[in-house]
Amino acid sequence: METTLYLPVKRFLERLGFEVKGEIDGCDLVALRGGDPPVVVIGELKLSFTLELVLQGVDRTAASDEVWLAVRVSSRGRGREADPRVRKLCRFLGFGLLGVFPRGHVELLVEPRAWRPRHDPRRRSRLVEEHRRRQGDPAAGGSTRAPIMTAYRQRALICAAALEAGPLSTSELKGAVPDAPTILLRNVYGWFLRVERGFYALTKQGKAALARWPKSAYAGAEGPAANVAASPAAPRA
Repeated sequence: METTLYLPVKRFLERLGFEVKGEIDGCDLVALRGGDPPVVVIGELKLSFTLELVLQGVDRTAASDEVWLAVRVSSRGRGREADPRVRKLCRFLGFGLLGVFPRGHVELLVEPRAWRPRHDPRRRSRLVEEHRRRQGDPAAGGSTRAPIMTAYRQRALICAAALEAGPLSTSELKGAVPDAPTILLRNVYGWFLRVERGFYALTKQGKAALARWPKSAYAGAEGPAANVAASPAAPRA
C-alpha cells in the first residue's frame, strides 16, 4: 500500500526543513517550508511508476511550487523508476522523483527543477534529411513489425526495378538515382550482383523484394527517380 511510503518520504522532506502532513485536499502529502507565503510541495505516492502518477503530478502543479513523485524501488532494480526515459520525463516536467527502498531508505532520483532538453542538431538534421528524401509517405506511423520504408530502401528498390529486365551499368542508373553506385556497391540488402566492372544484375532476393513491396511505395513521386523503374532497361552493347 502507498501508506508504507508515506513515513519514509515524510522523514526525507523533514530533513530538508519541510513540515509535512498527509492527505490534504486529495494530495497524498503536502509539505510547507518558510514564512508567508511558504514554499508549497505536493507529494504523490505510488508503489510503481505509472501514467496515473504522472497525471496526478501534472494536476498538482497549479497549486504548488514543487511536485515530488515517490515510488517503491523494485527489489531487482528493474522497475520503471530505473528507466532513463522515466527520469528524463520527470526532468522535463520539473518533478522531483524519490525511490523508496524496502527498509525505508529514500534515494533522490531526480531533483525538482525546471529543465529544458539540450538540442541535438545532428539528430534534427537526420530527421529533416530523411523526411525530405522520402518519396511520398510510404511508412504508416506506429508500424512495429514490418521493415520501414526508408528513403534509402526506396532508392534501392528503384535500382532493383530498373535491373529487373537485365543488367545495367552504374552510369545508366546514376542519372535517376545519384547515389546508385554506392547503393549497388554496398549491397546492404543482398539484392544486387556485380556481373562485371560497373555492371550489376538483380539477385533472387532483389526479385523477392520487388514482389513484396508495391511499386507505389517507392515510385510514387514525380521526376526521373520515380520513372526509372517503369523505363525498359537499355540494351547492352
